[in-house]
Amino acid sequence: MGSGMDYIYLDGDQKILIEVCQKDTRRDVVAQYVRSRKEKGITQAELARRAGIPRTNITRFESGDYNPSLEMMVRIAAALGMKLQVALVE
Repeated sequence: MGSGMDYIYLDGDQKILIEVCQKDTRRDVVAQYVRSRKEKGITQAELARRAGIPRTNITRFESGDYNPSLEMMVRIAAALGMKLQVALVE
């Protein structure tokens, strides 16, 4: 029987928990969005209005407690006058 934990397997026996990878990635993405919003002087309420999504979704997203859809991330980026770019890097 398995341990109930999901892993990403790297070279050889090296592995990391998927949850750890997701948490780190989410934290980094949220930090980029929040930094961009604040640099542009846009409130969460204004960002929500521009993106056409509920402010509660912006608040939950920025708190890290929300797993947004790709569509939501594109909307937020556009509302910030930016484009979302996804890249796989080593």
